[in-house]
Amino acid sequence: MESTIESRFRKKVQSSDKVKSAYLLVHSDKLNIHLNLAEGKTGNVDAHPKQPLHLASVGKLYTATITGILHDRGELAFDDRISKYLDRELMNKLHVYKGKDYSDEIKISHLLKQTSGLNDVFYNLYEKLLKEPQVISPRDAVLWGKENQKPVAEPGKRHFYTDTNYYLLGLIIENVTGKPYHEVLHELIFKPLGMKHAWMHGFSKPEVPSEFPAARLYIKNVDLFTVEGLAQIDYAGGGVVAPAEEFLLFMKALLNHRLVKKETLQQMLNDDIPMGFPTPGFNYGYSIWKFKTIPVLLPEKYVCWGCVGATGAFMFYHPQTESVIIGTFNEFSFRSKALQFMIGSVVKQLVKCE
Repeated sequence: MESTIESRFRKKVQSSDKVKSAYLLVHSDKLNIHLNLAEGKTGNVDAHPKQPLHLASVGKLYTATITGILHDRGELAFDDRISKYLDRELMNKLHVYKGKDYSDEIKISHLLKQTSGLNDVFYNLYEKLLKEPQVISPRDAVLWGKENQKPVAEPGKRHFYTDTNYYLLGLIIENVTGKPYHEVLHELIFKPLGMKHAWMHGFSKPEVPSEFPAARLYIKNVDLFTVEGLAQIDYAGGGVVAPAEEFLLFMKALLNHRLVKKETLQQMLNDDIPMGFPTPGFNYGYSIWKFKTIPVLLPEKYVCWGCVGATGAFMFYHPQTESVIIGTFNEFSFRSKALQFMIGSVVKQLVKCE
């Protein structure tokens, strides 16, 4: 079974003229399986399983988990209105929809499950950076959105995926802790879990630098590590860089309730909403994507939950086989293909192995 997964993974990478390097880790204590694969090159260096990986929006699950930790400590509540933690300049007319101001109705839970109704600023600002390199702070990104975009729905009514919600969560975490978001990330997650090679892109450094170069990731042939100011508009919406084995440490700790309480993880999973177009096959919890069962095509035995990054990145747990599957193709055009590969070439093989 391991050889089948490895063969399919390597063929998938080798058959693409767009993917420069890709990585796949599959771990299951139940099935006694541990695969950690790398294929391709970073520049002239052969891909290596120990390379640090930027898994794009998979980093949102770290933000949601930190929010859960603060919830468990009683320092905030999921149902708190965000106006309790954000200043007047940010909150003033943050959400005016069809002539009505809903700003004070937005809750932390709305940010977590992407139902605030706020629009997404990331791709607009990304294009702006490509044309005119500059540094736009997360705060200024929110203010830019307020001035240049309109909300898409009332709070709580509709799922709309946006980095704006996670910028606000990062700012709330900073307000509650009195520390920069990256320091909280190291303090609450990286250090306790022994993620010594992990860091937040553009904001911090790892406790122990890796001997391997970080794998590069691409949107339409642009190496995202070369885009000035990208880290600031990534922020709490992504930005976590670590080797696959350290992402596994995080998932194990989350699953074993070493980060948030069991009931908190259950709320993160089950306080969800259908994502709708363009991802109708999922429900979304607190930064957790949950596959929906589809008769014949995706029966219950294949269903898993986790987090997705736009550059073909994924970090999922498959309950039936108690497996963690982490990987990335580091390529924007693989954002759907990556999940298809994960289900078709990994999860189905794991189920066969039971």
